[in-house]
Amino acid sequence: VQLQASGGGLVQAGGSLRVSCVLSGRMLSNYVMGWFRQAPGKEREFVAAISRFGRTTVYADSVKGRFTISRDNAKNTVYLQMNSLKPEDTAVYYCAASPAPVASVQLKPDYWGQGTQVTVSS
Repeated sequence: VQLQASGGGLVQAGGSLRVSCVLSGRMLSNYVMGWFRQAPGKEREFVAAISRFGRTTVYADSVKGRFTISRDNAKNTVYLQMNSLKPEDTAVYYCAASPAPVASVQLKPDYWGQGTQVTVSS
C-alpha cells in the first residue's frame, strides 16, 4: 500500500485549501482513512477520519465545522477540504490508512503518506 498526498500550499488566514491523497496497491474501500498533521516542534495529531464507505466521519475539536473529510472509492482518493484556515493550522498534513472496522479519533493507522505542507499566513 502506498499513499501519495498532494494539494498543500500557502494560503492567507480565512482562506480555503483542499488536500488529496491517492492510495495505490489496494482498494481504498478496504481501509478507514484519516488525516493527521504535525506542526513544527509539536507531536503529530489526529485531524479527521472517515469510514470505509463514507457513512461516518469524525473530527478533532480544533477543526470541527471548518474541515471536511471525504472519499471517492472509485478514484482511490481521500480528500480534506479546509475552510476558514487559521495560522495555527500550519503543519505538514499526512494521510493514513487503517484496516480498523470503524473511524475513530483514536485511529492507529498502518500506512502513512509522505505529507504535504500547508502554511497559513496571518
